[in-house]
Formats: sequence, C-alpha cells, structure tokens
Amino acid sequence: MLTEVKISNNLYDMKQKIDQIERELKGFVDSPEHMPELIDSSNLLRKNEFLISTDQKKTELISLYSTYAKSMELLLNSLFEIQNELKTVLQDQSSLISSSKPKSKPKSKPKSKPKSKPKSKPKSKPKSKPKSRK
Repeated sequence: MLTEVKISNNLYDMKQKIDQIERELKGFVDSPEHMPELIDSSNLLRKNEFLISTDQKKTELISLYSTYAKSMELLLNSLFEIQNELKTVLQDQSSLISSSKPKSKPKSKPKSKPKSKPKSKPKSKPKSKPKSRK
C-alpha cells in the first residue's frame, strides 16, 4: 500500500513540474528577430542561445512526461490487479454461498395468492346536532 501512496505523491510532484516547465516555455519570447544594427554572427549567437534554452526545457519536459507515463502505468497495473483479486474473492464467496445451500426440493408456491376480503369498517352513525328545547 505504501508504494501506491509514493506513486500518487510522485505523480502529483511530476505533474507540478510539468506545469512549471510548460509555463516557462510559454514565457520564452518568440525567436529573436534579426536586428539590423548587429552583425550576422551576433544574431546567430542570440538565436543559438534561444534554441539551446528552449531545447533544454523541452527535453526536460519529455523526460518528465515519460516518467509520469510509467508511473501511471504502474498505478493502472495495480488497479487491474486489485480488480482481479476482487473478482476472485467474489467468485469464491459465491461458490461458498451456493455450496452451503441445502439441496432439497423447493417448496411449491401457489401461483396466485388467495385474496382475502377486506375488513369492513363498522358503520358509524352520522353525528347529529342536539335539538334545542324550547
């Protein structure tokens, strides 16, 4: 059970790191444009630095996604194992229930229940107002 807790904590941490890296990648400004006042080699250096930093982040992101996917597979496998164990337990219990029932002839039940007459309520006399004496 501890491994599942560790896996779920690791998944949460990995998901947080993935979100952080994705935010960092979005934070990068688009590829630097050529500045006419700089020479070509400095423009190429700036472009190269930009590509290196974005490639490092993308590589880190891919690595985290890979680790995240493997952890998810482990979690799924453990869920399937639990499901199979539950099926086995249910099958064992149902076989125990069916084997514990006595094998006697079932009592024949009447096809329809006899209808009993509803009990009649005693009729009550209508209440009358007492007559006033004159």
